Amino acid sequence: MKAIMRAFAIIHGLMAVLFACAALLLIIVAAHMGWTAFTAGLDQSAAQEIIEAVGLLAAAVVALQISQTIAEEEVIRAAHISAPTRVRRFLSRFFVVVVVALAIEGLVATFKALHEDPAQLPYAASILFSVGVILAGWGVFIRLNRSAEELEPEAMAEAKREDKKLQ
Repeated sequence: MKAIMRAFAIIHGLMAVLFACAALLLIIVAAHMGWTAFTAGLDQSAAQEIIEAVGLLAAAVVALQISQTIAEEEVIRAAHISAPTRVRRFLSRFFVVVVVALAIEGLVATFKALHEDPAQLPYAASILFSVGVILAGWGVFIRLNRSAEELEPEAMAEAKREDKKLQ
């Protein structure tokens, strides 16, 4: 069983590295887009390119945060996500990044639609509406999960002990 768990840790580590590489590539592409827009002249098309670069950077943040979360939770801590505390902490780390990235993407889509194709505004609005729905659902989850955590105080103590592995 230990060999299987070690194999899972190796696979998770490889996934974390791949997410980090994807984040680095997105950062490079965004920097290239930004530099190209800057050197071409600071006009409205440059602003659009920079806004798109910001969207790519938001995607890079998501990829990097997923990489870090996988590395910390699955490789370093070797945490098994079964206790309510662990589930809430894992999902909260993930949702923070997803909500911020989707909000940025929604704003990028809104700016792009305003300047290029106003018919696309409903799609941009749907992204922003979805962010609100995700936030509301996340809030309900945290509220309901809190009750479950109170039934298992030892899980919170164990999660805090696992945090010391990262220090």
